[in-house]
Amino acid sequence: MDKKMNQRAPILASLLVCCSWLLAAEPPITLWPDGAPGALGTSAKDISTFTPYLPARPNGAAMLLIPGGSYSGIYEGQAEPFAFWLNQQGLTVFVLRYRLGSAGYRYPAQLQDAVEAMVHIRGNAEKWKIDPKRIGVMGFSAGGHLASTLINRPEDGMIDGRDYKISPRPDLAILCYPVISMITKPHATSRKMLIGDSPDENLLRQTSSELQVKPGLPPVFLWHTMEDKMVPVEHAQLYAAALHAKGAPHELHLYQHGDHGTGLIGTEHPWFADLLFWLRARGFVK
Repeated sequence: MDKKMNQRAPILASLLVCCSWLLAAEPPITLWPDGAPGALGTSAKDISTFTPYLPARPNGAAMLLIPGGSYSGIYEGQAEPFAFWLNQQGLTVFVLRYRLGSAGYRYPAQLQDAVEAMVHIRGNAEKWKIDPKRIGVMGFSAGGHLASTLINRPEDGMIDGRDYKISPRPDLAILCYPVISMITKPHATSRKMLIGDSPDENLLRQTSSELQVKPGLPPVFLWHTMEDKMVPVEHAQLYAAALHAKGAPHELHLYQHGDHGTGLIGTEHPWFADLLFWLRARGFVK
């Protein structure tokens, strides 16, 4: 992580404490009260949740926030701090804590959780006072892969035999230094945790987001850094090229400096302003 980020961490912590009376999370909501499909047990690692964060001045837009963690954990630095930041922009936020490969869950379990969260959020738009046509998804690293899969192939996460009257596809997507490909320069841990040690060719292609882009996808904002040593910048470039080829609206921002995980809350980075400019143009912030 950046040295500057570490230096500013105490400042961030102080700000969050000072503002905690203004911003606070609701209790987590269990996605599958009767047990998740294919559940391997009933302990905490088998229970996926989404946690609402309600802004003081809601503007009617919402975001499903998906932290990264190589499909082996949930990196909390990409969860609540960003929920609070988005709240400050007027967005209602829902942080997804999905089932993990480290707990034995393979594709499409994680996508099932994301789909179910979107159905819950959109289906209860009136309760949350949000516009059902202004619900986005924002994912970091492996969470960015899950977000891209949610817009590319939500059908993979839909339960057989269930009548879906509510679309689980978000209205826009924000992918932050995302894992994209399981074939080209793959991130080894994310790939193993998602699809196992010996995936067949069909599964590799199915979970490589650059190969699953189709016309009609919602707008996408991608950003990455050229110095990322963990998830190469080619991941974002591959996805942007696929979006361009299919005529899908998108914006790609490549920044020279910063390793994987740069640009967290409490640091200075141009991607914050670039994202807000893009969201403003789409009516998600004012």
